[in-house]
Amino acid sequence: MTNPHIGNTGVNSDDEESSRCFLAGLIIRNLSICTSNWRCSETLGDYLAKRNIMGIYDVDTRAITRRLRQDGSLIGVLSTEESKTDEDLLEMARRWKIVGVDLISGVSCDAPYEWTDKTDPEWEFQKNQIFGENLHVVAYDFGIKHNILRRLASYGCKITVVPSNWPASETLKMKPDGVLFSNGPGDPSAVPYAVETVKAIIGNVPVFGICMGHQLIGQALGGKTFKMKFGHHGGNHPVCDLRSGRVDISAQNHNYAVDPESLPAGVEVTHINLNDNSCAGLAFPTFNLMSLQYHPESSPGPHDSDPAFGEFLQLMKAVKANKS
Repeated sequence: MTNPHIGNTGVNSDDEESSRCFLAGLIIRNLSICTSNWRCSETLGDYLAKRNIMGIYDVDTRAITRRLRQDGSLIGVLSTEESKTDEDLLEMARRWKIVGVDLISGVSCDAPYEWTDKTDPEWEFQKNQIFGENLHVVAYDFGIKHNILRRLASYGCKITVVPSNWPASETLKMKPDGVLFSNGPGDPSAVPYAVETVKAIIGNVPVFGICMGHQLIGQALGGKTFKMKFGHHGGNHPVCDLRSGRVDISAQNHNYAVDPESLPAGVEVTHINLNDNSCAGLAFPTFNLMSLQYHPESSPGPHDSDPAFGEFLQLMKAVKANKS
């Protein structure tokens, strides 16, 4: 965290975005000695300790950030083992790789399940959204955020969540109105089984990819992905919808991106990140396909891009109407 003061609002279970916390470690500057928020149910330190997640404070995180901005993503090690020498820890860092490592299988669900929870009325910000009239969406869990599911449910969708390795043939047997490929960690090139699943589904039903799902769609269409120098992380990335000129402030958290020059003819780059002009969204009308590199569901983050869920609904409705 680059913000120097962390922990003053504490933690509450209502803000959890997954079945459990998959964090490996947390590095901060100053740890608040007290909490002062009416929603707080436990302190940050207690939250991490209960889950056996390592944390360290009194670290100059802004100095680390400046180093990362200059040199790109680097590997670091946190350890409580005093017996390990600095050279041991450096060797651990040198051995660890993210490229080619399947990280989504460890964060996906184990079996299909139905999701019904909507956005709590207290937090609902779209009072006049389109409704899906029980459109059935199968959502692939590559590390899916719960608020993606809440937003789809709030738009009226019936949702079935399936594991990352769920066969495409089983998904198509469900006769869904649409398929969502979710966000998730790591390198899309490390999960060829997921790319093959996407290949088998696109063109059969409307699809919507978010973050990792966007990258997998890019590869499934024949494009390439690449590791960025230091990725996009944070809740204030400006993104331009090239179709309308609209600019949204978005939440982003990814280290890989789709190379638009590698995509086949007919695939349209719909959004770009205005910080570096990298590809932030795709559409392929022939396949009733759309994807975004960032998080339209927010939680946390800006709500600017929530209409993307409405766009997905319209896509599903149009295809369904044409079939009937």
